[in-house]
Amino acid sequence: MIGFNTRTRATLRDLLHLAWPVVLARIGIMTMGLTDVIVVGNWSGLELAYSSLALAPTSIIITTAVGLMMGVQVMTARLLGEDRRAEVGGVLRRGVTYSLQLGLVSMLGLILVGPWALGHMGLADGLAEGASPVLVVFALSMPGYLVSVAAQFFLEALHRPRAGMWAMWIANGLNLALNLLLVPDILGLGMDGAVASAWATFVARTSLAVFLIVYIVRLPEARALGIFNRPKRDLPAEREQRKIGYGAGSSYFIEVGAFAAMTFIAGQLGAIETAAWAIVLNISAMVFMVPMGLSAATAVLVGRAYGARDGRGVMRAGLVGIGVVTVATLAVALVVWPGAPLIASAYNRDPALMAVVVPALVLTTLFFVADGIQVVSASANRAAGDVWWPTIMHFASYSLVMMPLGWWFAHESGVNGLVWAVIVASLVSSVLLTGRFVRVARRLGTRD
Repeated sequence: MIGFNTRTRATLRDLLHLAWPVVLARIGIMTMGLTDVIVVGNWSGLELAYSSLALAPTSIIITTAVGLMMGVQVMTARLLGEDRRAEVGGVLRRGVTYSLQLGLVSMLGLILVGPWALGHMGLADGLAEGASPVLVVFALSMPGYLVSVAAQFFLEALHRPRAGMWAMWIANGLNLALNLLLVPDILGLGMDGAVASAWATFVARTSLAVFLIVYIVRLPEARALGIFNRPKRDLPAEREQRKIGYGAGSSYFIEVGAFAAMTFIAGQLGAIETAAWAIVLNISAMVFMVPMGLSAATAVLVGRAYGARDGRGVMRAGLVGIGVVTVATLAVALVVWPGAPLIASAYNRDPALMAVVVPALVLTTLFFVADGIQVVSASANRAAGDVWWPTIMHFASYSLVMMPLGWWFAHESGVNGLVWAVIVASLVSSVLLTGRFVRVARRLGTRD
């Protein structure tokens, strides 16, 4: 559809320049949670259980809220493509206001409902009581974290992703340092390990938000971008920004909910199968940060082309993004496949558990490419103005295909059956979303 000409090479160069710091920033998001797990887990297995139970509901809300913030990235890119630089400050201001509202509602909901919900989940004695104060502290970090997401998306759309990357890894360093100080209670503050780790995360997330906002307002072009100007009411732009977020947030919620259901299916198989699936899912989530970063970079380039009314540019940016994510995830799969025993042993060396984890992890590499393609295609579609079809296709793939197949295959083949269900769903999603993007981009090309 597009040849590898000068424009394609330029698009590839722009994508790679933008993508690598975005990918590292997304990996930083996972690393912060992984740091908490490792430090708390080495201190106390019981405290790790408290922390894990508290992280579960906050992770669902965070993932959904990140999708809801995607309108900041796409609308900023579109305005830049339309050469309306003075108006992008309004997108940021709306995004920060929106993120604070979402953060406060999420915080209050988790504080008021979270402990009650934990107490009614039939958990083993003492787990709900131990996890509840940890959940409350995690909830307090929601407003700051969502503000940092809005700021990071804004900087990525401005083609300034390195600031967000460095800020994320500095926050990770701060989180690690505070974990090492607070979890063993070196300072004598009298906090339990999981609660102390949650406070470390609160400080790191809040510091990340403050740093990014300060960085943005100190940009040399901040006034030219309209950062300090109260934006005029633009109801169509406000609706479009929210609509993009609703579409992305809905998709993320569907995926997170579907994979949570798969975890419950694993729980029906036994303790070893549940632990094996948790390890496979954790490794897959780390790998998924690569296509997540590439999807954000692709959305920025597609959004700019869409704003410039360049239908060919939309097609080119989307297909280059799909091509790059295919190569990147294939490379990761070729590393994980032979390295599965070594990677799995970093989590646990129990022979019975390894006998289940290793073949499942090898099998998992079969969906890396399809999973990467589907998330990049979904972002490209939304950046090109096609908001709700990706959500519908995600629902069809993960709720209507993966979950029933997961239950059926798991009771036939155990954890490997769960992985096969993900493979099928990812293939269905990638084919549907890529086909949809090509159709949307071709339609836009007729307006050039």
